[in-house]
Amino acid sequence: MKRPLHFVILLCMASTGILPATQTKQVPQAEQGQVKRLILKDGSYELVSRYTIEGDRVRYYSAERFAWEELPYSMIDWAATKRYAGQAAHEADERRNEASESAARERKEEDAHLPLVAPGLRIPAPEGVFLLDEFQGKPEWNKLGQSGGDLNKNMGSNILRGIINPVSGSKQTVEIKGPHANVQSHIAVPSLYFSIDPADTTMGYNSTTAQSHLKVVRCADKKGNRIVATIDIAVYGKVREKTQYVGIAVERISDYWVKIAPVSSMPAGEYALVEFDKKGSMNQFVWDFGVNPAAPANPATLVGDPERKEPVLMQKSRTTTKP
Repeated sequence: MKRPLHFVILLCMASTGILPATQTKQVPQAEQGQVKRLILKDGSYELVSRYTIEGDRVRYYSAERFAWEELPYSMIDWAATKRYAGQAAHEADERRNEASESAARERKEEDAHLPLVAPGLRIPAPEGVFLLDEFQGKPEWNKLGQSGGDLNKNMGSNILRGIINPVSGSKQTVEIKGPHANVQSHIAVPSLYFSIDPADTTMGYNSTTAQSHLKVVRCADKKGNRIVATIDIAVYGKVREKTQYVGIAVERISDYWVKIAPVSSMPAGEYALVEFDKKGSMNQFVWDFGVNPAAPANPATLVGDPERKEPVLMQKSRTTTKP
């Protein structure tokens, strides 16, 4: 910054020793790291990175000119310098605290969307339904797609649609084409991770109340297809459902995720994750998977990195074998 002419004259006098000596004063070392300005009595200031007091002179390293310079001790307004240092330190602490709190909030929200479910194992995408498998000793994520009728819209989401509502005297089935699901679990106790949008009021439930809305069904074989459920309704109104449910535990992971796991080992076979609305009606679009320890590698797996948000897709060749 520019200084008045009388300041330049005083600086020259100081460098030649013309100015009289003053009593030496010391500033506590604790303040040295806090001071960013040396404020002069004429109202100007020097930006400094550090300084020392040597007799009646102050030797400082200019943060503007990147060189050591000197000033008479008596030219510095030490009270103003100290006040500024304290204020600057206080403001810096406030900024650090605000930044730390903001980062913590953002990290917490990120962890809620992509939670770490085990050391080094994070859910690979912010939405969808995923099966956590283990193949050749390594954990693998497999995304489940929906199967059922009219699959040409909103594949892989968990939006309720196609609710079964049979009329009197009718019989309806939830039937999946083909004998096997594309995704096969190589372990008998797989975990399913189901995303929930807490802002979506059409779902009728959240991660806390999902226990009564999600079920796992063992599918029955019928002429090469998989039957999830058969619903009969008599002419007098009595409804009978034929479904083989699997005992499961639904655990809330965050506002956006629940974990679904069987309470005991699942026999080899074909299964489906089924969703129910708030009235107890079944969604005919289900998420199918199988359990077969002898199955080949799944065609595509997702690797969720704990430090990255984007999954890495690995394509694998697949040959079809029956369980």
